[in-house]
Amino acid sequence: MAPSTPLLTVRGSEGLYMVNGPPHFTESTVFPRESGKNCKAYAFSKDGTLFAWGNGKKINVISVTKKGLLHSFDLPKAVCLEFSPKNTVLATWQPYTASKDDTAGIPNLQLYDVKTGTCLKSFIQKKMQNWCPSWSEDETLCARNVNNEVHFFENNNFNTIANKLHLKKINDFVLSPGPQPYKVAVYVPGSKGAPSFVRLYQYPNFDEPHAALANKSFFKADKVTMLWNKKATAVLVIASTDVDKTGASYYGEQTLHYIATNGESAVVQLPKNGPIYDVVWNSSSTEFCAVYGFMPAKATVFNLKCDPVFDFGTGPRNAAYYSPHGHILVLAGFGNLRGQMEVWDVKKYKLISKPVASDSTYFAWCPDGEHILTATCAPRLRVNNGYKIWHYTGSVLHKYDVPSNAELWQVSWQPFLDGIFPEKAITYQVVPSDVPSEEPKVATAYRPPALRNKPVTNSKLHEEEPPQNMKPQPGNEKPLSKTALKNQRKHEAKKAAKQEARIDKSPDMPPAPAQQSTPRSTISQSTSGDPETDRKIKNLKKKLRAIEQLKEQAAAGKQVEKNQLEKIQKEKALLQELEDLELGI
Repeated sequence: MAPSTPLLTVRGSEGLYMVNGPPHFTESTVFPRESGKNCKAYAFSKDGTLFAWGNGKKINVISVTKKGLLHSFDLPKAVCLEFSPKNTVLATWQPYTASKDDTAGIPNLQLYDVKTGTCLKSFIQKKMQNWCPSWSEDETLCARNVNNEVHFFENNNFNTIANKLHLKKINDFVLSPGPQPYKVAVYVPGSKGAPSFVRLYQYPNFDEPHAALANKSFFKADKVTMLWNKKATAVLVIASTDVDKTGASYYGEQTLHYIATNGESAVVQLPKNGPIYDVVWNSSSTEFCAVYGFMPAKATVFNLKCDPVFDFGTGPRNAAYYSPHGHILVLAGFGNLRGQMEVWDVKKYKLISKPVASDSTYFAWCPDGEHILTATCAPRLRVNNGYKIWHYTGSVLHKYDVPSNAELWQVSWQPFLDGIFPEKAITYQVVPSDVPSEEPKVATAYRPPALRNKPVTNSKLHEEEPPQNMKPQPGNEKPLSKTALKNQRKHEAKKAAKQEARIDKSPDMPPAPAQQSTPRSTISQSTSGDPETDRKIKNLKKKLRAIEQLKEQAAAGKQVEKNQLEKIQKEKALLQELEDLELGI
């Protein structure tokens, strides 16, 4: 029987302790507070029933449900802990140190039997990156990357290598989630002009000539991130280079690739240039969201054909988080952004709320799919440390600020297995809260003394593009597709060109009725009797018509070049010149 909400674990200079979830937020008696600053790591089991932590002397394991100590291991230097999916094995890692007597060094990765407390196996694992072995969900399979090979163990028998996947210079691998048949994605970086590639295999078919389920090669890749969907039918690959040779981005260059286990692969076409900040799968495994492009960043949901399903427009964001049930999506801007969040109902593509979590360095959905945790942690930020519990409708239900002389290092929810918390209907009504609401501090721009007594002009460095269902489309209830918009602009440009040509051919004819595309009444036909003055008036009107066209294109969302912007800025001067000439008639 699951509690009303999961526990919250807090680690900092005040010690390690647990807090009851909504609606109480009191310190939990499940775990007695561990005082002091020596706790370097903690971990929950996947189902949240076991909890392990290190206090600088030992690694202790307790049962959360029975509130009893199970084991204590003498590992004072351990800094990483992780349970296997079915709570059979506890993996611990401590920094590698070479032995004076033995050149091979001392094994620093230990695997303990949670039931008996005995050490099943010790390995040498020099790097902290990808230190933990990867298990299948039923623990039938366990895999480790060893010297450019992937070693597979079966049924937690670590004394015998059941299988090996050998490719030249395997850099990384990811085991698929879900039940059998098990699949593995491997990444091999390119060398000597050869491309990098990601391949998908089905265990244990590695050695046959055409054993790979799928293969995707690419040249621009110094490192990759591989993301399996929940049903293990496809992998998203974010390929990154450390340096952008075009000089367009300080963050290097990124591309997004889609690889399916049926052999299909594609490059995901992103409509806006710039970095890829985040990519995340929906739990349904049928769509994914990407946040990309130079600021203000664009966010788009794609289907399995890599076609855009919904465009959220642009905004100050660099991260995306689907709720555990996949029905709510949060787009957020953390780090060097101000912490704006957009909470969306992704079934109706309707905006629920727009809260602001200033200075946040951490975000996590509660397993119940209703509550959100944001935190400001050290060492990323050493001031204003603390955490907040939100309801997705935007209200802050609980807030804790650590004292000014203390630090918060880590905070996280107790995990639960899928299906424990049922999906609830989405509400748009803000949930009431006892916590007083805080207006986010808006930093005002510096104004020089000469301008301080003058009215403020609102100007933006970048105009933000609204979501596709909020774009103004007069006379058309459904938003136009990208192709339809392009065709509409072409048609308008041709129409304007024809009208302009007609006026140029017959300057002595009476003027045609003013069209909507030329709203200014100042642009009208007149004659002065002086051919030179008439020619100047005609040229000025031609320039003003061109400016009107440019302004319409800019209003429709088309990018305006620098020289075109300069033309628009000359409009006032041209109108004044036209008025002077006409007054002299």
